[in-house]
Amino acid sequence: MQIQELKLLNFRNYEKVMVSFKDHINIIYGKNGSGKTNLVEAIYVLALSRSFKQTNDKTLIRNDADLTKIEGRIQNKYQNTYKVILTPEGKKVKIDNNKITKISDYISKINIVLFNPNDLRMVKDTPSIRRKYLNIAISQLNVEYLRELNQYNKLIKTRNAYLKRMYLNGNSLETYLDVITEKMVDIGLSLYEKRKNYLSAMNSFLKGFYKTIATDGELEVRYSSDYTNKSKKELLQIYKKNLSKDLTFGKTNFGVHHDDLEFYLNGYLLKDYGSEGQQKNAVISWKFSEIEIIEQEKGVTPILILDDLFSELDVEKIANIFKLIEKDMQTFITTTEISKVESLLDNQDYKKIYVENGKIEEV
Repeated sequence: MQIQELKLLNFRNYEKVMVSFKDHINIIYGKNGSGKTNLVEAIYVLALSRSFKQTNDKTLIRNDADLTKIEGRIQNKYQNTYKVILTPEGKKVKIDNNKITKISDYISKINIVLFNPNDLRMVKDTPSIRRKYLNIAISQLNVEYLRELNQYNKLIKTRNAYLKRMYLNGNSLETYLDVITEKMVDIGLSLYEKRKNYLSAMNSFLKGFYKTIATDGELEVRYSSDYTNKSKKELLQIYKKNLSKDLTFGKTNFGVHHDDLEFYLNGYLLKDYGSEGQQKNAVISWKFSEIEIIEQEKGVTPILILDDLFSELDVEKIANIFKLIEKDMQTFITTTEISKVESLLDNQDYKKIYVENGKIEEV
């Protein structure tokens, strides 16, 4: 899978640009603040209709503009044109100029794996952040998972709202709550199974990639869920038992919306006992494992983005990472140190793209 051409209109600091890419390696370089990350962010938005940054879609629209358009020509088995249009009122997505009504039908068409310095949050941050990374990874493989996740989140909101009404009114019927809870359990069990299976596949690759990058250490990810080893009947009983607590707090205190995954290195929790370097190596190992799972499940090689890698790792570790980049994998590398990147690419064919103040020069 490759993106052959990208057109941007009013995206971040880009007013109007068009840039073409090589099928293998593309180096995007320039000074800090010039717009390198903005360019790969646009590719990510084209694929997933959302940014990898913690940002509102409105902030992607260039100052004083009414909308932003991101358009890309993608080569997979066939060539298709994808488009994301963002306005203050919302977003539209199109494939070959045909409007796609549901975003869930658009996501998973373009597979992409990104490493960005902020991805360390996956190790260090809260369970909700780790779930977000997991949800994005599985959604690229399984459209049904994304639909179920959206349904589950709606049911949680509905259930929480009804719990508050029950607490205030004191006479609301539990029958309606039972209907919501049963639907939530059915979908939650499906989400749990898909997450468990994905993380099992992830663990089959993690150890090998970590050893290639870091040269030693046993890395694994452990999954914890309220739904582990529980039947539907058992879960419904737990929700009944927890009703008084849920009413008091006005929210659902049990479920897969509390799931977590954590990294362990040599049996020790990485966020507590690992060094910064070990944590970075773990995240990159996760990213390359993502690639393997996508290739196995979908039979396509995803697009890889390595954003600001040189500020995060030493040259030896980066050289080990470059050895993992497959010949048919389109890769985007952003850097301020073009000479260091070139020194590691040997005689590989690559394209250089220079960025300065929202202007692009193809070298």
